Amino acid sequence: MARRDLHFGRVEPHLHDRLAQITFWTKGHGSYLIEDEVLDFSAPAVSFMPSGVVHGFTVAADETDAIVISIADGALSSIAGMVSLPLSAPIMIRDAADPALWDRLSRIMHLVLDEYAHAAASTEAVTMPLVAAALGQIAVLAAAAPAPAVPPQRHLANRLRELVDAHFRDNWPIATYIDALGTTSHLLAKASLASFGVPVKELIAERRLLEAKRLLLFTVRSVEDIAYEIGIRDAAYFSRAFRRRMGQPPGEWRRSQSEVLGSALARPSEDG
Repeated sequence: MARRDLHFGRVEPHLHDRLAQITFWTKGHGSYLIEDEVLDFSAPAVSFMPSGVVHGFTVAADETDAIVISIADGALSSIAGMVSLPLSAPIMIRDAADPALWDRLSRIMHLVLDEYAHAAASTEAVTMPLVAAALGQIAVLAAAAPAPAVPPQRHLANRLRELVDAHFRDNWPIATYIDALGTTSHLLAKASLASFGVPVKELIAERRLLEAKRLLLFTVRSVEDIAYEIGIRDAAYFSRAFRRRMGQPPGEWRRSQSEVLGSALARPSEDG
C-alpha cells in the first residue's frame, strides 16, 4: 500500500541483478508473472524470486498489500546452509494450506518489518536469522505446492551461478565447471549469455570483483591479503585488473569510497 501511488497496482516484468526477494501477500488478489507463466492468487500467498528471474504483477491496488524483503545475493549465500528451500529457483505458493503455517510465516515477516522500521544498530544481526526462518517456513509451505517449472537453460544458469559463488576463489577453469555441471561448453556459454548477459569467464571475474570490493570497503585487510582471498596470488596483477575495471587502483578506490560512505553517514536526516 505504501507504493500504490507509484505503481498503481501494476509492476511491469523486470529482473533484479544479484538481488533476491520474498513477497508475502497479506491481503487482496491479483496475477503474478514468473518468466513466461502467469499465476492468479489471493492472499495469503508468498513468492521467492532469485536474482535474474523475470517477474511482475498486476493487483487490485486499493485492496492488495504485501511485505517485501529484498536480499543481496551475498547476504543470501551466507544463510543458504541454514535453509532447505532451493535458492536458485523461483517459487510461488498460493494454494490453501494449514492456516497455522501461514500464521507462522506472517509473524516472522512482521518481525522483520518491525525490526527494519526501528533501524537499530543491531538490525542486520537480528534480521538475517529471521530471514532464514522465513525462507525455512516457505520451504514448509512449499511441501504441498510445487514450484513452477524452470526452463532447462535457466536451470543450468542457476546451477552455474551457485558453483561460481562456491568456487570463484579456487581458480576453477571453465572446463571444470562444464564437467561439474555435466554439460557442454556451447550449452554453458548460451545459458550464461542468455541469463546473465556475459560469458562464463566474465561472470567469474564479476563475482571476484564484487567480493574484492566488499573486502576493501568493509574490512581493513591489505590489498595483498584481499587478492589472495579471492583467488589471485599475484597482488600486482590484481591491482592492474581492478584498475582496468574500476578506473582506480584498489587502495585509492577504498579511500574514495570510504569518504563517500562517511559523508553519507554523517549527513543529517530529514527529521533533523
